[in-house]
Amino acid sequence: MLNISLRDVNHENYEAVCELDVTKQQEPFVACNMWSLVEAAYNDGHTCRAIYQGDQPVGFFMWVKETPELISIWRFMVDKQFQHQGIGRKAMTLALAQIKQDTDIKQIEICYNPQNPVAKNFYGSFGFIEQGLDDEGEDMLASITLKAV
Repeated sequence: MLNISLRDVNHENYEAVCELDVTKQQEPFVACNMWSLVEAAYNDGHTCRAIYQGDQPVGFFMWVKETPELISIWRFMVDKQFQHQGIGRKAMTLALAQIKQDTDIKQIEICYNPQNPVAKNFYGSFGFIEQGLDDEGEDMLASITLKAV
């Protein structure tokens, strides 16, 4: 049984979170956790969570409240040593549950590289529906509508 939880990133675990890494093949698709923590420290509305298996940090999430009604998941990664064990699926379930606790949220969105072979099916399994390429024409935008926008 996977003992997966989401915890705040703080002075006790930020270094471990920064040391988490993806595979070489995934690097073009995932931003550095250290950069994400810096970004969150200097911008409002950013929520960072460490993904834990038991007492060990194994991944990272960051989502941003873009408007009172819209949350965008900007970062999501599981360390290369802990992939393909169901951790990401459980963590996404926990993150979506946390996000949905904000009753003002009407939409959750995520962007991913359209060349990422796993992303469409993975995110689609949670109800994300592809909306087309983002404004820059680089990433696929997918969203879950909780309430009519």
